[in-house]
Amino acid sequence: MKQFANEFIFGTSTSSYQIEGAFNEGGRSLSVWDTFCAIPGKVLNQDNGNVACDHYHRYQEDVQLIKELGVDSYRFSIAWPRIFPEKGIYNEEGMLFYKQLIHELNEAGIKPFPTLYHWDLPMWAYEEGGWVNRESVSWFLEFAKTCFEQLDEHVFSWITHNEPWCASFLSYHQGYHAPGHMNIEEGLKAAHHILLSHGEAVKLLKQELQSSTPIGITLNLAPAYGVKDTYNDMVASNNADGYTNRWFLDPIFKGSYPIDMVNLFSKYVHDFSFIQVQDLETISVPCDFFGINYYSRALVEFAGNQSLLFTNAYSDYPKTVMGWDVSPEEFKQLIYRLRRDYTDLPIYITENGAAYDDILEDDGSVHDQERVDYINQHITAIQQVNEEGLNVAGYFLWSLFDNFEWAFGYEKRFGIFYVDFATQRRYWKDSARQYQQIIKNRGL
Repeated sequence: MKQFANEFIFGTSTSSYQIEGAFNEGGRSLSVWDTFCAIPGKVLNQDNGNVACDHYHRYQEDVQLIKELGVDSYRFSIAWPRIFPEKGIYNEEGMLFYKQLIHELNEAGIKPFPTLYHWDLPMWAYEEGGWVNRESVSWFLEFAKTCFEQLDEHVFSWITHNEPWCASFLSYHQGYHAPGHMNIEEGLKAAHHILLSHGEAVKLLKQELQSSTPIGITLNLAPAYGVKDTYNDMVASNNADGYTNRWFLDPIFKGSYPIDMVNLFSKYVHDFSFIQVQDLETISVPCDFFGINYYSRALVEFAGNQSLLFTNAYSDYPKTVMGWDVSPEEFKQLIYRLRRDYTDLPIYITENGAAYDDILEDDGSVHDQERVDYINQHITAIQQVNEEGLNVAGYFLWSLFDNFEWAFGYEKRFGIFYVDFATQRRYWKDSARQYQQIIKNRGL
């Protein structure tokens, strides 16, 4: 058995809106997701995060579960509306929750790995233009600085943003996520301001506050492949890659936006003055690590009737219940590409996991063999690339719990712990036991 080095970080991930609940407690105000969930047709069954996994009240027992699981680190996010329920108004009670959570984690020997932004934009910020408004950068900086000042000495590492693609294009261009807009220009502005706020937060922590705590950003990346070896599908895969991957990778690591995509977007955006030249210097400020959320590859084909000239294609790969290809080999190809084209920073896989139709048996067991296989395949892929010296420094399994899965409500279960939402009881799935053994053995 090949083992991971002792310094390799095994972890698990969650996010605030998906697990905390207590949407109107502790001084928290509403986020865009609270409001979005209330609009009929936006979220399956009109589910919401009002209670979710009730982690706000159960965090102590949850930390004990995490400890029993054996992970080195726990990645969670901080709810902005808890910290600043109104513009410029700091809520100490909201911060106290995270201080207590972090204290519990440290007492249990688990490294706290907070993400500042995992999509729960306060409604007050949205009402002033949200991420489309350049002032959002300064609002985010106020939030970040407060978190840094209150928590920095007690955390292992910081992530500025989780999946800017989702918080911009999926939310402001495609409309599937809150706030549900469908405007490509808004999507581009949101993406730019999120990236700019990332760079400013890194500068704040490193230059102004002189902190030695590592900081980075997490992107969701899906390597794009054309379904056929044709020129048309080569165009399709190039554009899919530009839209999903390069539009975020290039400014962070190269200090520029991909010009082929600028040209493609220019059909819909007639003024790029929201991108100021010095912004790219800020966005590309050096970080300490790079986070990747990986779930699946993208298989696409040419579609002349689509604005970006591609659409998803049929694949015969095995799939999760999200309809996503199980593609560990393409995961390795992604790591190779990042090392070749973008960065030598330590890479953390900050999310990787799969949703399946789990069944809770009468004896409290959940036999999720497909998820066990998925985890094994992707951890094996990491072992293989690390044997080649590619320096994947850690792996965070998504997700700790079955939780509120955004537009899919509570139907899609990603957790390694089954949650009975009626009773809030947590049950170990086979995948949790398998991951516990992987961690204990430092490998498969």
